[in-house]
Amino acid sequence: MSAPERIGVKRLVVGAHYGTIDFIVQRVTAVVMIVYTLILFLGYLFTPELNYDSWRHLFSFKWGAFPMGQVLATLAFVSVVWHAWVGVRDIWMDYITHTGWRLFLQSLTVLWLVGAIVFFVQIVWSL
Repeated sequence: MSAPERIGVKRLVVGAHYGTIDFIVQRVTAVVMIVYTLILFLGYLFTPELNYDSWRHLFSFKWGAFPMGQVLATLAFVSVVWHAWVGVRDIWMDYITHTGWRLFLQSLTVLWLVGAIVFFVQIVWSL
């Protein structure tokens, strides 16, 4: 049995390392989310009183002039969105066999996630 040929610009989509990047992205974004959750939990534990101002301070604290709370929140949210994209895209690729439906659902997913990012930036960066 001979090895499969690559014809033109088509690539072989099976074999070693296919999906490795997605695997690594899922693990790295999960670690970022865990670390941010721990930071929020510690902030919650050391907050003397729970009210709007203390909650707002968790997202707007500064380290010198650097908006550390907003940057950490943005990093965590981008990790959530990227993690969700990889997971949902894989679900669409695995279970939706019709190419048109798969493209439609992936497009809706991208629109939803971009809308979530816009909404997030509008809220967190306007503090």
